[in-house]
Amino acid sequence: MLLDPQGPDEILYGGAAGGGKTDALLIACITYCRLYPGVWTLFLRRTFPELEQKPIPRSKQLIPAKWATYNETKHRWQFANGSVLQFGSLDRSGDEIRYQSAEFALIVFDELTHFQEGQYLYLLSRNRTTDPRVRPKMAGGTNPGGPGHGWVKRRWIDPAPPETIWAAPQTVEEAALGITPRRRCFVPAKLEDNQILMQADPGYLARLMELPEHTRKALMDGDWNIFAGQVFTEWRYAIHVIEPFAIPPGWRRWRSLDWGYAKPFAVLWFAKDPAGMTVVYRELYGCVPGEPDTGVRLDAEEVGRRIAEVERRAGEVVHLGYADPACWSKAGHEGPTIAESLAKGGAVFQKADNDRMQGLAKVHEMLRVRKGGVPDLVVFSTCTELIRTLPELPHDETHPEDVDTDAEDHLYDALRYGLLSRVAPKRTREPKAVEHDPYTGY
Repeated sequence: MLLDPQGPDEILYGGAAGGGKTDALLIACITYCRLYPGVWTLFLRRTFPELEQKPIPRSKQLIPAKWATYNETKHRWQFANGSVLQFGSLDRSGDEIRYQSAEFALIVFDELTHFQEGQYLYLLSRNRTTDPRVRPKMAGGTNPGGPGHGWVKRRWIDPAPPETIWAAPQTVEEAALGITPRRRCFVPAKLEDNQILMQADPGYLARLMELPEHTRKALMDGDWNIFAGQVFTEWRYAIHVIEPFAIPPGWRRWRSLDWGYAKPFAVLWFAKDPAGMTVVYRELYGCVPGEPDTGVRLDAEEVGRRIAEVERRAGEVVHLGYADPACWSKAGHEGPTIAESLAKGGAVFQKADNDRMQGLAKVHEMLRVRKGGVPDLVVFSTCTELIRTLPELPHDETHPEDVDTDAEDHLYDALRYGLLSRVAPKRTREPKAVEHDPYTGY
């Protein structure tokens, strides 16, 4: 596929563990370098120690000395025909800018779900060549799970069946300019693809089968709907998402806010019926359209005005609001706090309970299905960004008992503020549920 001029521009090879993904990506880079003199290819892992652990040593086994010379200082293979295989890493957000003036005919991401979507999208602009014989391409290899599970799944897994080449959607501007749509394809990785591993370690399959269900489904079956490291495994679209209805006047209402400027701000509105059912019935997410996890950079007073305007148009009065206690900080300035500016705009908040572990436990508790098959928390189907981001959140690798704060967790933070700050009693009422789950398949 990578060498076919009519093949896809962006390829994901992923799924089961042990499918030989790293070897496949290395061989793709080597093949490009051998076939096309003078081109540059880029092999990426999230951190450089990960490159030293396997890809670099493996490349030294795959590339004969007569083909290329390895430069230990620059971490690159220089081929006899002038082509280059460069190893690189993107440890932190913003590291992608290091490649601002670069040109790579082929860029591959090993363990793609460990990268941020913004990093991938920026590297798309570096995927270019002046050689008319070469078609620039991107490829990634990964297992389900990791901080980037959600965006990878949306980009390759959800739109089309495996091994189907399809045209990516375009903006109106792109179509008007006559730009050819980029084509994508997902190729499932299977353990049986790696016969060398199966023969060298026949017990590997048995060890995979002993893993807990969620981990086994991800690593052995390549299941993208339930992935290893998923925080809220209780989430089911058909159970937790309901169609909107008019909130009765007697229900208690409140809102919560997670502040953001460069990152998105997130506001959720809650209602609770007399029996204790909690409904998230509205969201306001300050994210730049088409740029995930990027804030709209509005000042707090303007955000306060927008919150107040939403409530005014709905004809409702919300007296209680909870926000991150950091909104009351005056560190480093003498001006009004974020909370004061929000209030000036018309949205008054008080300090939320910001205990991360208690908040996480509360969200788990409210999502858990009770006797009778219903949870204590449901979400209106119009809250699309909460529905998108909540089930995609992974555990933090360093602190596995918490949510990964590098993930798009802003609406989750608003959710835990709102739930933990107003503890709900048990309830008996059953919500109406939709019949399908476009996000997880359940």
